[in-house]
Amino acid sequence: MPAAGSASTYFFVATKAGGGRSYGLRTARNRPALAEQLRRERKLLLKSYRVPGVAAPQRALRLKDHAVLNEQLGQLLARGVPLVEALEVAGQTVTPPARPVVERMREAVASGASFSEACRATGAFDDVTVAVYRAAEKTGDLAGSTRQLAINARRTLQVAGRATTLMIYPAVVLSISLVVAFVMMAAIVPRLGEQLKDADVPLPFYSRVVMGLGAWMSEHLVLILLGMLGGVVALIVFRRAVGAAWGSLMRRMPMLSEVLLAQESARFFSVMAAMTRSGVPLADALGTANQAINHPVLRSQMDRLRTRLVEGGLLRTLIEQVEALPLATRKLLVAAERSGDLESAFNSLATDMTDEVEKRSGRLLAVLQPALIVLMFVIIGSLLLAILIPLLTLGGQVGR
Repeated sequence: MPAAGSASTYFFVATKAGGGRSYGLRTARNRPALAEQLRRERKLLLKSYRVPGVAAPQRALRLKDHAVLNEQLGQLLARGVPLVEALEVAGQTVTPPARPVVERMREAVASGASFSEACRATGAFDDVTVAVYRAAEKTGDLAGSTRQLAINARRTLQVAGRATTLMIYPAVVLSISLVVAFVMMAAIVPRLGEQLKDADVPLPFYSRVVMGLGAWMSEHLVLILLGMLGGVVALIVFRRAVGAAWGSLMRRMPMLSEVLLAQESARFFSVMAAMTRSGVPLADALGTANQAINHPVLRSQMDRLRTRLVEGGLLRTLIEQVEALPLATRKLLVAAERSGDLESAFNSLATDMTDEVEKRSGRLLAVLQPALIVLMFVIIGSLLLAILIPLLTLGGQVGR
């Protein structure tokens, strides 16, 4: 049995109010709590089975749910609605998979826990978000901080949408090219090679290499498919290492590295705006916001800035050493620090960096489109040439 106060994941079978059955996975403290969750959705629990911890799905909230939850909390808390009631209302606006998480938060707050501790206990919020909530509770401006986090989430969704477009477009084109090339090599090229061999047609060296490779692939097709399956499994098992290596490679690519840096900067300034609004000291805010940075150069320079700031340095002097940020950005931060309006500067920079991601992503897509067309020709066109040259030779022999 799970420890008291902990939550488990259950597979449930329930009946709907209008007839029919409902199935799914839910997280609850126990079976009575699960039944109460379903009752709120006008469902009657019939059976439930506790899922082992290893097999239980990850309960982290999706970014869209973060945005919706914070928007609702910001609106309700600003109007004086108690936090427990605000969570109850917000729980009905998120997607069904996220509702058990919000319900657990509501139960924890109703039991006397702070909002930040309730969020941390669910495991559905990252350390940066929890730190913002904790700072907001200390200053009494939870409504303002949740509104700021909602804005940050919307910005991140916008940036992530562009990043997804950048990744999906080349992936689709390359996948189609590789599948077509694989089918040609494994099915078409070997048969054509046998026919040309029987016709005693002289083959160029390149055509002999391609047709020999196609014949080998046709003979060892099962082995190749098993190897591909093993590669997929390895990618899943070592996805973190592969993701880190792929991220390091992308940060070295021209144009793409600029998009990634702008994306990281947008996330950093969004967190800084939320932390500054909550009244967190600048050094402490940097310690939290730096955790949101994955870019190694920017992360290193910002960590060094924070360390020297704690040692007594001045932001207006130290920010000039963060060369990963554009010069205009550094000058704006220096001016904002002198005027004492860093919160507005961070907000403005977060918006500007989000727009910069849009602009640079559009440029990169404009370059990728012709480049991918050329790559498709190199992959498929080279195979076609290896096939067409012998066919033209055979046609010439027949004509003579």
